[in-house]
Amino acid sequence: MRFTVDGIPKECATTRTADPERWCSKTNREDGKTETTKSLNFHLDDLQQKVHNAHAIMVKEGKPITAATLRDKFLGRDLPKKVPQLLEIFRLHNKQMEELIGKEFEENTLKGYRTCLLHLIGFIKKNYQSEDLEISRLDYNFINDFNHYLKLDGGIQPISAAKYLKHLKKVVNNYILKPKLLRDNPFSEFKSKAKVKEREFLSQIQLNRLMKKDFKISRVANVRDIFVFCCYTGLSYADVKKLSRDEITNGIDGGQWVFTHRKKNDNSSRIPLLKPALQIIAKYKDHPKCVNEHLVLPVLSNQKMNSYLKEIADACDITQNLTFHLSRHTFATTVTLTNGVPIESVSKMLGHVDIKTTQHYAKVIDTKVSQDMKKLKRKLDRIAS
Repeated sequence: MRFTVDGIPKECATTRTADPERWCSKTNREDGKTETTKSLNFHLDDLQQKVHNAHAIMVKEGKPITAATLRDKFLGRDLPKKVPQLLEIFRLHNKQMEELIGKEFEENTLKGYRTCLLHLIGFIKKNYQSEDLEISRLDYNFINDFNHYLKLDGGIQPISAAKYLKHLKKVVNNYILKPKLLRDNPFSEFKSKAKVKEREFLSQIQLNRLMKKDFKISRVANVRDIFVFCCYTGLSYADVKKLSRDEITNGIDGGQWVFTHRKKNDNSSRIPLLKPALQIIAKYKDHPKCVNEHLVLPVLSNQKMNSYLKEIADACDITQNLTFHLSRHTFATTVTLTNGVPIESVSKMLGHVDIKTTQHYAKVIDTKVSQDMKKLKRKLDRIAS
């Protein structure tokens, strides 16, 4: 079946067959009076009438008529496409992330996106009285109002609100902007005013006190040792939990190094082992869990580790909120930067993609500033004399 407009043809199937011996090319019908022939010709008449009807409707609607548009109108392909909805897209993102748990993402990462989705649902219901929202409604005002909603209605601190906006931005970038479902970036003019929270860490005095403390309960002592190990290696909870004995080997200097890949981003992380870390490895060499599972340390669940760390903090008079992640900040600030290790080396050991991330972890404290300025003063004194 051929549509021709201005000499340009387009075709589609009639879904029927005819006997070539009985086909009449002048009438474009089959000759004969059999029931089969009558049925075929009736079907073709019906198709032709439907094409005329489609043409009449397009003329009435003032739509441009070409062979392609007429064929599409006849076939019903001109029906309006489903408009992409924001929450529908966000749910798709979360579903696909869930399918990659353990391969590319951690459960805690998905948890943040699920919470963000819940906040979005509440925001759209309140501000738009709707169960979902067309992505065409995404603009600067939407982002700014959502930010306001998070802090006012959600009672969320600015830094946490900024985190949820970061989640939304990622979904918008990967599922809306890159597939070109939306032309303008709704985040282009939006700037979060949230200030990065000051990262806490242990001082060397606190770290020494923690190391020397004698704990009678073995499980508490184990948690303390693993925490200290990470203070001297910078490994995250996920990375120390999976650290195998094969990942401890000789480095370029002949000493023992950690050669691993971060679970979070698969970046290479190479860390020369300091004496306190080596002593802890030796201490757990014959631990049943380590031997059976070929692990370096017997790491408990993150929840249990943090629970025991609260007891450890009380016993050691540590006022900071002692969580396992604090060990990573302590490595970056107290153990390395304060002792003159360049931030580029610290970033490499931490397995960061961007040195800006390292700057959030590592804080140059007053003692380091004092040491550096004393060196400068001595240098200037020598020049002056």
